[in-house]
Amino acid sequence: MDVSLFDFDLPERAIALRPVSPRDSAKMLHVEGRHITDHHVSDLPDLLRAGDILVLNETKVLRAALTAIRPARAHGGGGDVTVDINLHKHVSATTWLAFARPAKRLKVGDVVRFSGDLTAKITAKADAEVTLEFSKSGDALERAIQACGAAPLPPYIARKRAADAADFEDYQTVFARDMGSVAAPTAGLHFTPELLALLTSKGVKFAKLTLHVGAGTFLPVKSDNTDDHIMHSEYFDISANAAATINAARIAGGRVIAVGTTALRALESASVDGLLRAQARETDIFITPGYKFQIVDGVMTNFHLPKSTLFMLVSALAGREVMQRAYGHAITHDYRFYSYGDSSLLWRVK
Repeated sequence: MDVSLFDFDLPERAIALRPVSPRDSAKMLHVEGRHITDHHVSDLPDLLRAGDILVLNETKVLRAALTAIRPARAHGGGGDVTVDINLHKHVSATTWLAFARPAKRLKVGDVVRFSGDLTAKITAKADAEVTLEFSKSGDALERAIQACGAAPLPPYIARKRAADAADFEDYQTVFARDMGSVAAPTAGLHFTPELLALLTSKGVKFAKLTLHVGAGTFLPVKSDNTDDHIMHSEYFDISANAAATINAARIAGGRVIAVGTTALRALESASVDGLLRAQARETDIFITPGYKFQIVDGVMTNFHLPKSTLFMLVSALAGREVMQRAYGHAITHDYRFYSYGDSSLLWRVK
Protein backbone atom coordinates (compact mmCIF):
# COMPACT_ATOMS: atom_id res chain seq x y z
CA MET A 1 0.00 0.00 0.00
CA ASP A 2 1.02 3.60 -0.58
CA VAL A 3 2.51 4.91 2.69
CA SER A 4 1.10 8.39 1.99
CA LEU A 5 -2.39 6.97 2.67
CA PHE A 6 -1.45 6.94 6.36
CA ASP A 7 -0.30 10.55 6.57
CA PHE A 8 -2.01 13.33 8.50
CA ASP A 9 -1.15 16.80 9.78
CA LEU A 10 -0.31 16.94 13.47
CA PRO A 11 0.25 20.32 15.18
CA GLU A 12 3.29 20.54 17.45
CA ARG A 13 1.06 21.56 20.37
CA ALA A 14 -0.56 18.10 20.36
CA ILE A 15 2.63 16.26 21.39
CA ALA A 16 2.60 15.50 25.13
CA LEU A 17 5.87 16.07 26.98
CA ARG A 18 4.54 14.96 30.39
CA PRO A 19 1.75 12.58 31.43
CA VAL A 20 -1.39 13.73 33.19
CA SER A 21 -1.95 12.89 36.85
CA PRO A 22 -3.58 10.73 37.99
CA ARG A 23 -2.81 8.35 35.15
CA ASP A 24 -6.40 7.32 34.50
CA SER A 25 -7.58 10.94 34.12
CA ALA A 26 -6.24 10.95 30.55
CA LYS A 27 -8.79 11.35 27.78
CA MET A 28 -9.86 8.25 25.88
CA LEU A 29 -11.43 8.25 22.42
CA HIS A 30 -13.88 5.38 21.91
CA VAL A 31 -14.13 4.21 18.29
CA GLU A 32 -16.69 1.53 17.47
CA GLY A 33 -17.47 1.29 13.78
CA ARG A 34 -18.26 4.83 12.67
CA HIS A 35 -19.27 5.90 16.19
CA ILE A 36 -16.71 8.14 17.90
CA THR A 37 -17.25 9.32 21.48
CA ASP A 38 -15.15 11.14 24.06
CA HIS A 39 -14.34 9.58 27.43
CA HIS A 40 -11.58 9.30 30.02
CA VAL A 41 -9.54 6.21 30.85
CA SER A 42 -11.36 6.05 34.19
CA ASP A 43 -14.54 5.30 32.17
CA LEU A 44 -13.06 2.02 30.91
CA PRO A 45 -15.13 -0.18 33.31
CA ASP A 46 -18.30 1.26 31.75
CA LEU A 47 -17.12 0.52 28.21
CA LEU A 48 -16.27 -3.12 28.87
CA ARG A 49 -18.47 -5.96 30.05
CA ALA A 50 -18.12 -8.92 32.39
CA GLY A 51 -16.18 -11.71 30.70
CA ASP A 52 -14.07 -9.41 28.53
CA ILE A 53 -10.34 -9.95 28.95
CA LEU A 54 -7.66 -7.27 28.96
CA VAL A 55 -4.22 -8.49 27.91
CA LEU A 56 -1.39 -6.59 29.57
CA ASN A 57 2.26 -6.43 28.53
CA GLU A 58 4.25 -6.68 31.78
CA THR A 59 7.63 -5.85 30.26
CA LYS A 60 9.76 -3.47 32.31
CA VAL A 61 11.71 -0.58 30.81
CA LEU A 62 15.47 -0.61 31.24
CA ARG A 63 17.24 2.70 31.80
CA ALA A 64 18.65 2.33 28.33
CA ALA A 65 19.70 5.93 27.59
CA LEU A 66 23.40 6.06 28.46
CA THR A 67 26.29 8.48 28.16
CA ALA A 68 29.77 7.10 27.46
CA ILE A 69 33.28 8.47 27.12
CA ARG A 70 35.48 7.29 24.31
CA PRO A 71 39.01 8.03 25.59
CA ALA A 72 41.45 9.92 23.42
CA ARG A 73 43.25 7.68 20.97
CA ALA A 74 47.04 7.36 21.20
CA HIS A 75 47.35 8.13 17.50
CA GLY A 76 45.03 10.34 15.54
CA GLY A 77 44.75 13.45 17.72
CA GLY A 78 41.86 14.84 19.67
CA GLY A 79 40.81 14.32 23.25
CA ASP A 80 38.08 12.35 24.97
CA VAL A 81 34.74 12.19 23.17
CA THR A 82 31.31 12.06 24.81
CA VAL A 83 28.89 9.71 23.06
CA ASP A 84 25.16 9.19 23.62
CA ILE A 85 24.29 5.48 23.58
CA ASN A 86 20.73 4.18 23.33
CA LEU A 87 20.45 0.42 23.82
CA HIS A 88 17.79 -1.15 21.63
CA LYS A 89 18.23 -4.94 21.43
CA HIS A 90 19.55 -7.50 23.90
CA VAL A 91 21.73 -10.05 22.09
CA SER A 92 23.40 -12.11 24.84
CA ALA A 93 24.38 -11.95 28.51
CA THR A 94 27.12 -9.44 27.64
CA THR A 95 26.03 -7.98 24.31
CA TRP A 96 23.59 -5.28 23.18
CA LEU A 97 22.86 -3.54 19.91
CA ALA A 98 22.67 0.22 20.33
CA PHE A 99 22.35 3.48 18.45
CA ALA A 100 25.27 5.87 18.99
CA ARG A 101 25.52 9.62 18.49
CA PRO A 102 27.89 10.86 17.10
CA ALA A 103 28.57 7.43 15.62
CA LYS A 104 31.27 8.82 13.33
CA ARG A 105 33.52 9.25 16.38
CA LEU A 106 33.47 5.51 17.06
CA LYS A 107 35.18 2.63 15.29
CA VAL A 108 35.37 -1.12 15.78
CA GLY A 109 37.78 -1.93 18.58
CA ASP A 110 37.13 1.22 20.61
CA VAL A 111 36.38 0.77 24.31
CA VAL A 112 33.92 3.23 25.82
CA ARG A 113 33.42 3.89 29.53
CA PHE A 114 30.01 4.39 31.14
CA SER A 115 31.05 4.49 34.81
CA GLY A 116 33.96 3.59 37.04
CA ASP A 117 33.38 -0.14 36.60
CA LEU A 118 31.33 -0.45 33.40
CA THR A 119 32.92 -0.40 29.97
CA ALA A 120 32.08 -1.86 26.57
CA LYS A 121 34.00 -2.70 23.43
CA ILE A 122 32.66 -1.80 19.99
CA THR A 123 32.72 -5.13 18.15
CA ALA A 124 30.71 -4.12 15.07
CA LYS A 125 29.33 -0.97 13.50
CA ALA A 126 26.80 -0.27 10.74
CA ASP A 127 26.04 3.43 10.26
CA ALA A 128 24.68 4.66 13.62
CA GLU A 129 24.18 1.17 15.05
CA VAL A 130 26.95 -0.40 17.12
CA THR A 131 27.39 -3.75 18.82
CA LEU A 132 28.56 -3.42 22.43
CA GLU A 133 30.40 -6.18 24.30
CA PHE A 134 30.12 -5.14 27.97
CA SER A 135 32.58 -5.77 30.78
CA LYS A 136 29.75 -7.20 32.92
CA SER A 137 27.13 -9.81 32.15
CA GLY A 138 23.67 -10.95 33.14
CA ASP A 139 22.13 -9.49 36.30
CA ALA A 140 25.33 -7.59 37.13
CA LEU A 141 25.15 -5.82 33.77
CA GLU A 142 21.48 -5.03 34.27
CA ARG A 143 22.19 -3.48 37.66
CA ALA A 144 25.08 -1.43 36.25
CA ILE A 145 22.92 -0.10 33.42
CA GLN A 146 20.14 0.78 35.86
CA ALA A 147 22.66 2.64 38.02
CA CYS A 148 24.07 4.87 35.29
CA GLY A 149 21.29 5.04 32.69
CA ALA A 150 18.32 7.36 32.19
CA ALA A 151 14.77 6.68 31.06
CA PRO A 152 14.86 6.10 27.27
CA LEU A 153 12.38 8.78 26.26
CA PRO A 154 11.17 8.69 22.65
CA PRO A 155 13.06 10.99 20.25
CA TYR A 156 10.16 13.42 19.90
CA ILE A 157 10.30 14.06 23.67
CA ALA A 158 14.07 13.82 24.09
CA ARG A 159 14.57 16.55 21.48
CA LYS A 160 12.56 18.93 23.65
CA ARG A 161 13.71 18.07 27.18
CA ALA A 162 16.10 15.81 29.05
CA ALA A 163 14.89 12.80 31.02
CA ASP A 164 14.64 13.44 34.76
CA ALA A 165 13.80 11.66 37.99
CA ALA A 166 10.04 11.87 37.35
CA ASP A 167 10.43 9.81 34.18
CA PHE A 168 11.76 6.81 36.13
CA GLU A 169 8.23 6.35 37.48
CA ASP A 170 6.16 8.00 34.74
CA TYR A 171 7.68 5.85 31.95
CA GLN A 172 6.89 2.54 33.68
CA THR A 173 3.57 0.70 34.02
CA VAL A 174 2.31 -0.18 37.49
CA PHE A 175 2.33 -3.87 36.50
CA ALA A 176 5.83 -3.96 34.95
CA ARG A 177 7.75 -7.09 35.97
CA ASP A 178 10.08 -8.49 33.27
CA MET A 179 13.06 -6.22 32.58
CA GLY A 180 13.98 -5.95 28.93
CA SER A 181 12.27 -3.09 27.06
CA VAL A 182 13.96 0.05 25.79
CA ALA A 183 10.60 1.78 25.28
CA ALA A 184 7.45 1.65 27.36
CA PRO A 185 4.28 -0.19 26.29
CA THR A 186 2.60 3.20 26.58
CA ALA A 187 -1.06 2.14 26.58
CA GLY A 188 -0.39 0.50 29.94
CA LEU A 189 0.86 3.75 31.46
CA HIS A 190 -2.76 4.86 32.00
CA PHE A 191 -3.59 2.14 34.52
CA THR A 192 -3.63 2.63 38.28
CA PRO A 193 -4.07 -0.02 40.99
CA GLU A 194 -7.50 1.47 41.69
CA LEU A 195 -8.61 1.15 38.06
CA LEU A 196 -7.36 -2.44 37.88
CA ALA A 197 -9.32 -3.27 41.04
CA LEU A 198 -12.50 -1.62 39.71
CA LEU A 199 -12.26 -3.53 36.42
CA THR A 200 -11.89 -6.78 38.36
CA SER A 201 -14.95 -5.98 40.46
CA LYS A 202 -16.92 -5.46 37.22
CA GLY A 203 -16.04 -8.97 36.04
CA VAL A 204 -13.36 -8.00 33.52
CA LYS A 205 -10.59 -10.60 33.35
CA PHE A 206 -6.85 -10.12 32.88
CA ALA A 207 -4.05 -12.03 31.23
CA LYS A 208 -0.39 -11.04 31.05
CA LEU A 209 2.30 -11.59 28.48
CA THR A 210 5.69 -10.08 27.73
CA LEU A 211 6.90 -8.37 24.60
CA HIS A 212 10.17 -6.49 25.02
CA VAL A 213 9.77 -3.27 23.08
CA GLY A 214 12.70 -2.29 20.88
CA ALA A 215 13.68 1.14 19.58
CA GLY A 216 12.56 -0.04 16.14
CA THR A 217 9.07 0.97 17.21
CA PHE A 218 10.14 4.61 16.70
CA LEU A 219 11.86 4.14 13.34
CA PRO A 220 10.05 5.90 10.49
CA VAL A 221 8.84 4.11 7.39
CA LYS A 222 11.24 5.40 4.73
CA SER A 223 9.87 3.46 1.77
CA ASP A 224 6.97 4.68 -0.36
CA ASN A 225 5.21 1.33 -0.27
CA THR A 226 4.44 -0.78 2.79
CA ASP A 227 5.64 -3.89 0.93
CA ASP A 228 9.18 -2.51 0.99
CA HIS A 229 9.37 -1.80 4.73
CA ILE A 230 11.40 -4.17 6.93
CA MET A 231 10.23 -4.48 10.54
CA HIS A 232 12.65 -4.85 13.45
CA SER A 233 12.01 -8.05 15.40
CA GLU A 234 11.06 -8.08 19.08
CA TYR A 235 11.00 -10.91 21.63
CA PHE A 236 7.70 -12.02 23.16
CA ASP A 237 6.68 -14.70 25.66
CA ILE A 238 3.15 -16.03 26.12
CA SER A 239 2.85 -18.65 28.84
CA ALA A 240 0.66 -21.74 28.67
CA ASN A 241 -1.48 -20.32 31.49
CA ALA A 242 -2.00 -17.00 29.68
CA ALA A 243 -2.89 -18.77 26.42
CA ALA A 244 -5.39 -21.03 28.19
CA THR A 245 -6.98 -18.08 30.02
CA ILE A 246 -7.39 -16.06 26.83
CA ASN A 247 -8.73 -18.99 24.80
CA ALA A 248 -11.23 -19.82 27.55
CA ALA A 249 -12.46 -16.23 27.69
CA ARG A 250 -12.98 -16.21 23.91
CA ILE A 251 -14.85 -19.52 23.94
CA ALA A 252 -17.11 -18.15 26.70
CA GLY A 253 -17.99 -15.12 24.55
CA GLY A 254 -15.64 -12.59 26.08
CA ARG A 255 -13.89 -10.03 23.93
CA VAL A 256 -10.07 -9.95 23.83
CA ILE A 257 -8.73 -6.42 24.24
CA ALA A 258 -5.01 -5.89 23.84
CA VAL A 259 -3.62 -3.14 26.04
CA GLY A 260 -1.27 -1.64 23.51
CA THR A 261 -0.03 -2.51 20.05
CA THR A 262 2.79 -4.53 21.62
CA ALA A 263 0.33 -6.93 23.26
CA LEU A 264 -1.67 -7.06 20.03
CA ARG A 265 1.38 -7.97 17.95
CA ALA A 266 2.32 -10.73 20.38
CA LEU A 267 -1.20 -12.18 20.38
CA GLU A 268 -1.54 -12.21 16.62
CA SER A 269 1.98 -13.61 16.20
CA ALA A 270 1.08 -16.57 18.43
CA SER A 271 -2.32 -17.37 16.91
CA VAL A 272 -2.79 -20.60 14.98
CA ASP A 273 -6.16 -21.32 13.34
CA GLY A 274 -7.95 -18.94 15.67
CA LEU A 275 -6.40 -20.27 18.88
CA LEU A 276 -3.62 -18.74 20.92
CA ARG A 277 -0.56 -20.97 21.43
CA ALA A 278 2.01 -20.59 24.20
CA GLN A 279 5.22 -19.37 22.56
CA ALA A 280 8.46 -17.56 23.32
CA ARG A 281 10.26 -16.23 20.26
CA GLU A 282 11.02 -13.20 18.09
CA THR A 283 8.35 -11.60 15.92
CA ASP A 284 8.57 -9.10 13.09
CA ILE A 285 4.86 -9.18 12.24
CA PHE A 286 3.78 -6.15 10.19
CA ILE A 287 0.02 -5.54 10.31
CA THR A 288 -1.51 -3.38 7.59
CA PRO A 289 -5.05 -3.05 6.19
CA GLY A 290 -6.19 -6.35 4.75
CA TYR A 291 -4.75 -8.37 7.62
CA LYS A 292 -7.18 -10.96 9.02
CA PHE A 293 -7.19 -10.79 12.82
CA GLN A 294 -7.49 -14.12 14.61
CA ILE A 295 -7.46 -13.29 18.33
CA VAL A 296 -7.93 -9.60 19.05
CA ASP A 297 -11.34 -7.90 19.16
CA GLY A 298 -10.12 -4.52 20.34
CA VAL A 299 -7.10 -2.53 21.39
CA MET A 300 -6.47 0.21 23.90
CA THR A 301 -3.69 2.37 22.53
CA ASN A 302 -2.22 5.87 22.49
CA PHE A 303 -2.17 8.10 19.40
CA HIS A 304 0.58 7.35 16.89
CA LEU A 305 2.84 9.13 14.43
CA PRO A 306 1.77 9.88 10.86
CA LYS A 307 2.88 7.20 8.36
CA SER A 308 4.04 4.95 11.22
CA THR A 309 3.67 1.18 11.34
CA LEU A 310 1.49 1.62 14.44
CA PHE A 311 -0.97 3.92 12.69
CA MET A 312 -1.09 1.33 9.91
CA LEU A 313 -1.87 -1.35 12.53
CA VAL A 314 -4.82 0.53 14.06
CA SER A 315 -6.06 1.32 10.55
CA ALA A 316 -6.04 -2.42 9.83
CA LEU A 317 -8.10 -3.06 12.96
CA ALA A 318 -10.70 -0.29 12.82
CA GLY A 319 -10.53 0.84 9.17
CA ARG A 320 -8.24 3.40 7.54
CA GLU A 321 -10.92 5.99 6.75
CA VAL A 322 -12.40 5.60 10.23
CA MET A 323 -9.00 6.14 11.85
CA GLN A 324 -8.28 9.22 9.72
CA ARG A 325 -11.59 10.67 10.90
CA ALA A 326 -10.93 9.62 14.52
CA TYR A 327 -7.50 11.24 14.53
CA GLY A 328 -8.96 14.40 13.00
CA HIS A 329 -11.51 14.45 15.82
CA ALA A 330 -8.76 13.93 18.40
CA ILE A 331 -6.69 16.81 17.05
CA THR A 332 -9.70 19.14 16.90
CA HIS A 333 -10.68 18.24 20.48
CA ASP A 334 -7.19 18.74 21.92
CA TYR A 335 -6.24 15.14 22.63
CA ARG A 336 -2.60 14.70 23.57
CA PHE A 337 -0.50 12.49 21.28
CA TYR A 338 2.26 9.90 21.61
CA SER A 339 3.87 8.15 24.58
CA TYR A 340 2.76 10.50 27.36
CA GLY A 341 -0.48 11.39 25.62
CA ASP A 342 -4.10 10.33 25.80
CA SER A 343 -5.63 6.96 24.93
CA SER A 344 -8.14 5.38 22.60
CA LEU A 345 -10.26 2.23 22.71
CA LEU A 346 -10.70 0.80 19.21
CA TRP A 347 -12.85 -2.12 18.11
CA ARG A 348 -12.16 -4.40 15.19
CA VAL A 349 -14.27 -3.97 12.08
CA LYS A 350 -16.35 -7.14 11.75
